[in-house]
Amino acid sequence: MKKHLVSILQYLFFLGLGIGLIWYSSKDLSSQQVEQMKNSFAQTKFLYILPVIFALLLSHFSRTLRWILLMKPLGFNPGITNTYLTVLIGYFFNLLMPRLGEVMKCTLLAKYEKIPTDKLIGTIVAERAVDVVCLLVVVLIMIITQFSLLGETTLIALKNLIAGASWIKLVLYLLLITVLLFGIRWYFAKNKRNKIVLIIRKFNRGIGQGLMSIRSIHKPGPFIFHTFSIWFLYLLSIYLGFKAFPEVAHLDFNPSISVLVFGSIGMMATQGGIGAYQFAIQKTLLLYGISAVSGLAFGWVIWGAQTAIVLLAGIVSLLVLPFLNRNKNA
Repeated sequence: MKKHLVSILQYLFFLGLGIGLIWYSSKDLSSQQVEQMKNSFAQTKFLYILPVIFALLLSHFSRTLRWILLMKPLGFNPGITNTYLTVLIGYFFNLLMPRLGEVMKCTLLAKYEKIPTDKLIGTIVAERAVDVVCLLVVVLIMIITQFSLLGETTLIALKNLIAGASWIKLVLYLLLITVLLFGIRWYFAKNKRNKIVLIIRKFNRGIGQGLMSIRSIHKPGPFIFHTFSIWFLYLLSIYLGFKAFPEVAHLDFNPSISVLVFGSIGMMATQGGIGAYQFAIQKTLLLYGISAVSGLAFGWVIWGAQTAIVLLAGIVSLLVLPFLNRNKNA
């Protein structure tokens, strides 16, 4: 009961934060600017959104093939169709509640492909670690290619953040974490035969094996290719999205990289990226001479396209997956 309450409160917090950012990014718009925003939506070439949707679906397919590569060293080779459908379902459930998508992905694939859930969780953690590294690489590329525009601003922001940090609090947090880790280790060593401890140890071993699977990949070439493909297709979807919107159609790959970086951060900041994604895109495009109104409108169009495909693909996958595996269910 307590766990469900925490999940609900977490969901409400991030949803409220997103709604607050929507209000903040649009509260100063005059009636004339609202009309301008409506005109921007009306001028959007929605036919150009189709390649954006295709690029996103293709990136999800690359993510599917990369996930399968992580499972193979563990001795599992799930079907591509089942895995792709569970990936799409995972994105769908992540819109509903933070991290629920990862749980559903692992649960459904474990059900239909007979793979231990703990090992699947380990591969998900490995995937997330790789994606964090990729995002950092994209940030580095953004700073190198656009240092005069973004580099100095980024360095000043980091300097202010470090200067304003409370080092006493940081040290206290580190000490608390250290004491907690030693306490857990002592308890596990003292109660080796405890049933709960044995279950946790087994679960942790499964996660550890999943994490180590990245070191045991038989074909690192395809893994690197699909990792590159995922992020390149993200970038391409933004670049193609520019072409659908007259006010930003002239922008090239440099602004696309910046939108990818700050948009990714926005997607992580609130539930489904609502509010935060549009706010991040608006502020990013200001650096490239795009008005706040046009930037906000573009943010809504791209977020809408991404969310629509996640909702539609997720619902279709939820209906199709049990049908394709009806013999297994029987």
